[in-house]
Amino acid sequence: MTDDTHDRLLIIDFGSQVTQLIARRLRELNVYCEIRPYQKVTVESIREMAPKAVIFSGGPDSVTRDGSPRAPQDLFDMGIPILGICYGQQVMMEQLGGKVDGGKISGGGGTAEFGRAFVSPEGTLPLLDGWFKDDDNEQVWMSHGDHVSQLAPGFEVYGTSPNAPYAITADLSRNFYAVQFHPEVHHTPRGAKLYENFVRLAGFKGDWTMGAYREEAVARIREQVGDKKVICALSGGVDSSVAAALIHEAIGPQLTCVFVDHGLLRQNEAEEVVGMFRDHMNLQVIHAQEQELFLGKLEGVSDPERKRKIIGRLFIDVFQKYANEIDGAEFLAQGTLYPDVIESVSFSGGPSVTIKSHHNVGGLPEKMGLKLVEPLRELFKDEVRALGREFGLPDHFIGRHPFPGPGLAIRCPGEITRAKLDILRQADAVYIDQIRKHGLYDDIWQAFVAILPVRTVGVMGDGRTYDYACALRAVTSVDGMTADYYPFSHDFLGETATRIINEVPGINRVTYDITSKPPGTIEWE
Repeated sequence: MTDDTHDRLLIIDFGSQVTQLIARRLRELNVYCEIRPYQKVTVESIREMAPKAVIFSGGPDSVTRDGSPRAPQDLFDMGIPILGICYGQQVMMEQLGGKVDGGKISGGGGTAEFGRAFVSPEGTLPLLDGWFKDDDNEQVWMSHGDHVSQLAPGFEVYGTSPNAPYAITADLSRNFYAVQFHPEVHHTPRGAKLYENFVRLAGFKGDWTMGAYREEAVARIREQVGDKKVICALSGGVDSSVAAALIHEAIGPQLTCVFVDHGLLRQNEAEEVVGMFRDHMNLQVIHAQEQELFLGKLEGVSDPERKRKIIGRLFIDVFQKYANEIDGAEFLAQGTLYPDVIESVSFSGGPSVTIKSHHNVGGLPEKMGLKLVEPLRELFKDEVRALGREFGLPDHFIGRHPFPGPGLAIRCPGEITRAKLDILRQADAVYIDQIRKHGLYDDIWQAFVAILPVRTVGVMGDGRTYDYACALRAVTSVDGMTADYYPFSHDFLGETATRIINEVPGINRVTYDITSKPPGTIEWE
């Protein structure tokens, strides 16, 4: 939990697919919040956290079903402002004396509502200040099978839609608010205004900033580490880099970073990363040049899972080799983010070992007897980038697209060879250069080139070529869980293909991957 000086907001998760978006909207308002699954929320845990307000998320269940998720009943008597969203609204009505009718999905006869809808106002409500436009209706996103059929005592209706007569309700005497739609999704264009109004009504100061977080995190790191040493696996990604900068500010020379160069990096990446942290930020960085080891073990391997396992095992072995040379190291630094923490205590009840790892040192803490330092575990990716700016890391670095731990190995389907990796690096550099020149880099979540395990016939000049084909990939996404391909213009694609074929020996055909996720994945392997 964060420093006690900050106001805190509790989000009780009833299993919505978009609960993280609620937290992101609140963090954008400089409000500190935590997501906790309903199973783990008790009156005692609420009192311990002492939230200034509570939000109930949506969820897939039906409150008409015996045993469906509920909030602690005593919460409603604790004098805390509450906002219920979709299923959260229905929970409030059911627990406070109202009535919810099941839709067809849950065996009832009510009308479901999925997709775009328009809400009209009924009376005046502070939660809605500045929300409705001049035409007296506002677009929202509905996603519910059940519906409220009778309000709980004390509630009044303040907004309706064609299929949701209780789209917006409130009990002003208790500061309880409830909406049937989802303000957190971008399909509710002005939904952020509702969250802004709610936290204002609840009295939040909005003091959760990365400047304040930096000071608090430094103090916590110093308290945790004392005079002991910390090692950090520096991948060159944003998360590990910002974690290293933060820990270095806290303990200086007690931190040593290990950058493992496995020969699967992008063009000039090792020089840029090591140069920035060693030469410009004065960190102690061990540049472990292990290209021959990794590429030698990968020779002749084409199965993607074998590639990943080989790289993961070698990374641990190499990191441990260099870490053993650091006398007195007792802590391992990791760039764990808040979404990883949320996964470990998800609505589905998954155990903590299901945390999705964005680093390559899994298993090391137990194997080496190290304790973890995770200074970013309260932050979302955009907050990590903001914190990076606090340290003066260049925008072109902290805004970089995600890069997978196995590196170019999974962008080279089939057998990996040094020659194919060289071709791939050059093609990727041209592609990213094109994206930057056209001002598109920040509009794209991730972009890269994959070199395909086929050769094709081509004609260049008066001669026949028989070279590799490559695929360009670019996607838009919020968190990488789902993604759409980026709609480049044909002019851009044509210009980029021409540059790659002219500038990269070994490629004579360029394709563009227009697969979304799902059904595909972002990476090729």
